[in-house]
Formats: sequence, C-alpha cells, structure tokens
Amino acid sequence: MSMLSCRDVVMTAGGRRLLGPLSATFKAGAVTAVLGPNGAGKSTWLAALAGVARPASGQVILGDADMAGLDPLVRARRLGFMVQSRDIAWGVSVETLVGLGRIPHHRYVTLDDTTDAAMVAAALERCDLEALRQRDVLTLSGGERARVLLARVLAGGPDWVLADEPLAGLDPAYQLEIVRLLRGLADEGRGVVVTLHDLTLAGRFADRVMLLKDGRLVAEGPPDDVLTPGMLGDVYGVGVEVLTASDGARVVMPTRRTPRE
Repeated sequence: MSMLSCRDVVMTAGGRRLLGPLSATFKAGAVTAVLGPNGAGKSTWLAALAGVARPASGQVILGDADMAGLDPLVRARRLGFMVQSRDIAWGVSVETLVGLGRIPHHRYVTLDDTTDAAMVAAALERCDLEALRQRDVLTLSGGERARVLLARVLAGGPDWVLADEPLAGLDPAYQLEIVRLLRGLADEGRGVVVTLHDLTLAGRFADRVMLLKDGRLVAEGPPDDVLTPGMLGDVYGVGVEVLTASDGARVVMPTRRTPRE
C-alpha cells in the first residue's frame, strides 16, 4: 500500500495564507481524524492531499510520486475523495451515480464491463444501498445521499479514502453507520483520512488524531494523547470534560465557552 504524506505544504488564497507549512505522514490500515475549529484549514488540507487543490509551495506525495506530476486518472484510481457537499445536480438513479466512480479506470466513459459491474454491486452492498439502487438520488435523505457518495468513492477501488465532514448534518444512526464503514475500510488495509467535528466519535474510531489551529498542526498522536481538556480548551476555546463511558471509551464533553488567546 502506498504511503500518503506531505512536506511543507502551504495553501493560499488571494495572497493570504490559509494553511501551513504542514508536514505529516498518514498510515495505511489506519483511520486518521483531522480536527479543529471552523476556519482551521481542515477542508483546505484535505483538498490538497486529494490533489484537487495545488499547494502554493511544498509537496503532497503518494508512494514515491509527487502528486502534482501524477496523471489525474492514475491519481483518481489510487485516491478517492468524498467532498463535504452533498449537492447532486441530476436526477439519476443511485446505481448510475455510484457507477461514476469507475470513470478513472477508463480513458473514455464506458461502464459496461464485468469488473465495473462487480465493483458497483459490491459498493452498493457495502453501503446498504441495494434496495435503493433504482431510486432517483434527488429523492434521498441527507444520510442516504452520504452513503451514495461514499459508495461512488468505493466503486473506484482506491487505496486511500479521504472524506471531508462525512457526518455533517446526519442523525446519530447514520453517523455511526458511516463511521462503521470507514473503520472497516481501514481494517482491510486501506488508508482513511477524515475531517470531523465530533470529538467523541473521533476518539472512538480513529487510530490517530491531527489537531489544527489557524492553519497549523498543533498536535498529533493517539486520541488519548491529543483529546485532553488542556489541548482542546486551547484550540477550541471551550472548557472540556473527558468522561469514561460504560464500555471504557472516552466521551469528550464541551461544557462552557472560554476566552481564546
């Protein structure tokens, strides 16, 4: 499995620095949760890692190749990106939309060979979408759309899955379902990088946490080492209690707003 890393990545917009410089290495077979307050640079960093936004300076490296020099189709085969937006422009069937995940494997749009069909079927099954395969995607709920968009990524068979706020706006049942899917991908040996706001879920299912503040990486490590009252209070500007649930897992509970430095 190829390693994903970045070296001294800086992202800018309109002459303003949004992010960096950041250097990090992401491990295959693990879930890495990227955390931080709104505006910390989480989505910007994920877009750079996915190769859909080019850094002003620095490198994103997939295996031993600089992402900037990779053929876009090769990059898309190896790395799947689930964007935060769930907007869908056309009223196509669930199966058709998931099938678009196979496009990186073809120089021309043709999704009728047996490999494509098998991969689409497997993605539908994995995301529990078989009963919805002929439904118009525009009639689906937000949670159902999230599963469809993840299935589209999985249909491409990437080594790496990058998901930007996949739990946003979902009820607890759908949140746990998406978490279970991402955890299962890592357990199979794929690399998973996900941006989140739910600190408790990050602590429960991530192997490693990276904490951003003002475009900088301020802490990284196992959840127990990073999700502490002192660290979270500094980054988020809130008082935090870390409790222990009946199953031994950590529960991170913001309790009050505190002044930020």
